[in-house]
Amino acid sequence: MTGYLLVLLAASLWALIGPLARFCMDEGLSPPEIALWRAAFGALFFALHAWRCGLWRVDPRHGAAMSAFGIVGVGVLFGSYQYAVQEGGAALAAVLLYTAPAWVAVLSRLLLHEPLTRRKLAALVVAMTGAVLTCLSGGGLSGGASTAGIVAGLISGFAYSLHYIFSAHWMRRYSPVTLYLYCLPAGVATLVPFTTFTHKTPTAWLLLVAIGLLTTYCAYFVYCEGIRRLAPTRVAIVANLEPVLAALLAYLWWGELFPPLGWLGAGLVLTAVFLIVLDRSETPQVPPHSTKPE
Repeated sequence: MTGYLLVLLAASLWALIGPLARFCMDEGLSPPEIALWRAAFGALFFALHAWRCGLWRVDPRHGAAMSAFGIVGVGVLFGSYQYAVQEGGAALAAVLLYTAPAWVAVLSRLLLHEPLTRRKLAALVVAMTGAVLTCLSGGGLSGGASTAGIVAGLISGFAYSLHYIFSAHWMRRYSPVTLYLYCLPAGVATLVPFTTFTHKTPTAWLLLVAIGLLTTYCAYFVYCEGIRRLAPTRVAIVANLEPVLAALLAYLWWGELFPPLGWLGAGLVLTAVFLIVLDRSETPQVPPHSTKPE
């Protein structure tokens, strides 16, 4: 039960990204600045963890590779997701983020040479159909979602999917704490040129610390702890409660309510996720990491 509770906690923390971002926007912060401070405070907490546990040492070549991944896996992901929240609403952004499993199916075929099974192909079609229906519904905002918001949401889903390929390789060598220690600062550097810094109230600073602590450091940490206790398929199923929880919070706090077409699309995206995670034709196993480079 500890494993289930940890993964459920991670999903619940990630579901807070959209709502906390909306509160930050109400304080006058732009999506790039929110994304930057989320990555910066997350990096700070991971740095403290790495320093306390001695998990900061890496092969210089590996550190460069991790930093390079942080440009897309953190900078593009965090920035595009925040923009999708602003332009399409928290519920729509969460659903489009979860087109990631469909991208994973394609990338696994191209980069890892994994077979594209019938179930994966069906999941890809279902996910894309669901994304289209969700976009056509206009999302949860009363004025509808903009084209830019939809594109940003799809980009965030693609950038998120790259974490699967990246983690499958590097978690065989290093702790997740080490990975995020090097990825997050690169993401911060990527976001700096696109960020206009504004005056922040104490409330804004509190929100930014919360989004970095809760949705970055705590969420990724407890998720990795859950992976140690549960089979990967079970972990994925529990974690995919995130978009459902995000949509629920968006409704409770802002009244963002999908029309029937939007709920149908969201349901199809979630169905596609389950089709992929339940496909046991090849289940990658990540062995315990080493704190030293190989």
